[in-house]
Amino acid sequence: MNKRLVSAAAVLGLTTAGMIATAGTAEAAASYNGACGSGYGVVGSKRVGDGTAFITYNGSTGYNCVVTVSDTPGTSMYMEARLRVHRTDTVWKSSEMDAGTFKYYAGPVYQYAKGSCIDYGGTANNGSYIQIDYGVHCG
Repeated sequence: MNKRLVSAAAVLGLTTAGMIATAGTAEAAASYNGACGSGYGVVGSKRVGDGTAFITYNGSTGYNCVVTVSDTPGTSMYMEARLRVHRTDTVWKSSEMDAGTFKYYAGPVYQYAKGSCIDYGGTANNGSYIQIDYGVHCG
């Protein structure tokens, strides 16, 4: 067999394997776990270290809810979930129960914000790193 064909086949095989490995890594990201309860649907998410902060909304109650979910369920790590009404609240809504060392998720944190925009964020596995989206989900 021609050496160029063998090399091309090897490169194609490595490229395919790399694409499969990349797809597998993307699938390892956290998914929303329903922790906010019934009636809440995901309206946004943000990667926050080794997890994802999910912002959800319940249209019948006007409440938003944030949870930060770990990428590695069962592994203890520092996590936090936080939420506030954009340009109205000066203090983030978060309590002792929403920040600390958890194995699965931090939160849920609830905030009534019908007709307002919200800010949300969290952290997973790095206490000093908080990723925040400002002025989102205006509803």
